[in-house]
Amino acid sequence: MKQHGKSLAASHAVVRGRAPDKLLARLADNEKVLNETCHLLSIAVKANRRIAPAGEWLLDNFYLIEEQIRTAKRHLPKGYSQALPRLLKGPSAGLPRVYDLALETISHSDARVDLESLSGFMAAYQTVTDLKLGELWAIPIMLRLALIENLRRVAAVIAADRLDRNLADSWADRMTEVAEKDPKNLILVIADMARSNPPMVSSFIAELARRLQGQGPALALPLTWIEQRLSESASTIEQLVRSENQQQASDQVSISNSIASLRFLDATDWRHFVETMSVVECTLRDDPEGVYGKMDFATRDRYRHVVEKIARNSSSSEGEVAGKAVRLAHESWNKKEGRAGHVGFYLISEGREMLERSVALRGSISQSLRTIGRRRSVLLYLGVISAATALVARIFTVEASNSAIRASTLAMMTIFAVIAASQFVVTLLNWTLTKLAMPDLLPRMDFSRGIPPELRTLVVVPTMLTTAESVAELVEALEVRFLANRDDNVHFCLLSDCRDADQENMPEDGPLVALAQTGIAALNRKYNRRETDTFFVFHRPRLWNPGEQMWMGYERKRGKLAELNSFLRGQPGNYFSCIVGKEDSTPAKRSIRHYA
Repeated sequence: MKQHGKSLAASHAVVRGRAPDKLLARLADNEKVLNETCHLLSIAVKANRRIAPAGEWLLDNFYLIEEQIRTAKRHLPKGYSQALPRLLKGPSAGLPRVYDLALETISHSDARVDLESLSGFMAAYQTVTDLKLGELWAIPIMLRLALIENLRRVAAVIAADRLDRNLADSWADRMTEVAEKDPKNLILVIADMARSNPPMVSSFIAELARRLQGQGPALALPLTWIEQRLSESASTIEQLVRSENQQQASDQVSISNSIASLRFLDATDWRHFVETMSVVECTLRDDPEGVYGKMDFATRDRYRHVVEKIARNSSSSEGEVAGKAVRLAHESWNKKEGRAGHVGFYLISEGREMLERSVALRGSISQSLRTIGRRRSVLLYLGVISAATALVARIFTVEASNSAIRASTLAMMTIFAVIAASQFVVTLLNWTLTKLAMPDLLPRMDFSRGIPPELRTLVVVPTMLTTAESVAELVEALEVRFLANRDDNVHFCLLSDCRDADQENMPEDGPLVALAQTGIAALNRKYNRRETDTFFVFHRPRLWNPGEQMWMGYERKRGKLAELNSFLRGQPGNYFSCIVGKEDSTPAKRSIRHYA
């Protein structure tokens, strides 16, 4: 398969431009043949006729085939294949290149598809010619179409075989009936069969021989005539029966492999396959700090689609665009230019225009409008409002001036018209923008396998210690959060204050803080870790607030988070009067970089 992939890549020539979509018509034709074959087999089953094993496989799994055809239609909308590179010459000329790859995969593996051989075949092909991202994503649907076409090919053989067997059964029924009732007229039936010139094919001969052999000396006569006819072509009944059995076995294997491969297509996660085979993915993983490879699939897929879009509108290939983005990121990384050292800066952020210029992106009116909109968004927004308001107000004032009204009244009406028009324009413009503007998703990291040590995270619950019951509830809720998010690199803490008061310390402060300390210490003993504590309490003292004329926690909730952030960054200061948790495993010494 690997060698065939290389030779196939060398022979493929791709043509540019769009062409009529042929795949949907081909799928409809395949569906028609499969339906007709199953209808023919169903009639044979109702008539208690013996059908071949391949036909039984087809009937038993026809529900699956129908489902796969519906899936293919759903995932192959009209015009989908027109955007894919097409072949210039060969048996698949005018068809998408990736469809020919699917046909070759099916034909060279007898419809048995597995991920290892498919990956090897595609990887070998790409050692000669790179496949586009769109082609890689199209591989599952193209394999499904190729398997349906293979089923159609075998079904056509089964249908022709069934017709020949039906003919053999009809002659065998007539001969058996005549041999039982009027044996002397059997020669006339044989003569009729000879004059009809029946097909001397393996399916007809095998079925007729199965029905007549061993049924008595009278029915040996037609077999003798057939043997004489076959001798003219240097063949025998035994040879044709053996050939028919081999054909049935081959058809059965092909049908069973096709059915198993269709199930395999549904059970496979093709995202990993596409990323493994993608040249763009391999290139982008050379991101300077290695951040790209740690992002979740949706973010990586968004980056790849941007590369695909830029390549489509430029003379550069997808691999070249991705390589240029990585080189720009490396240059910024070496210059220590912060986030410009990440490849995403040039794909979805401010650096995209720089990347587009470097690959000589072909300009368009829509692209120019989007660029202007990004650079002058506020000016454009206000300009549209002003122009539209002035236009509406102008129409109103012109109509009003045509009436015989005083100038002061006209001026007052103009002011009201401007106010009303501006409100209408702003409302209409905002509604239009919500329909036209597409929100951008924030890039995300992939933590499906847990939080890595370098991204150790602290889950913070800002709260106030008010009563003993509320403290117990806070500790219990913190345990629930831990049980729902058990990870070695996730810690949980209560970031607490006491109530605002007229003096710095109140009599109930000590017991409440002690209760929180006891609860957190109990949790750390219950869920003991060797090197670090999981649960913490950070309690702040009261400070005098001249504006409020009372003692309280500095800036309440916002101040808690600000002081925690300073503490995590190692900035000096007496932020907390009480910290519960091992001193050598507090966040400041465990390099916690995030809190939630």
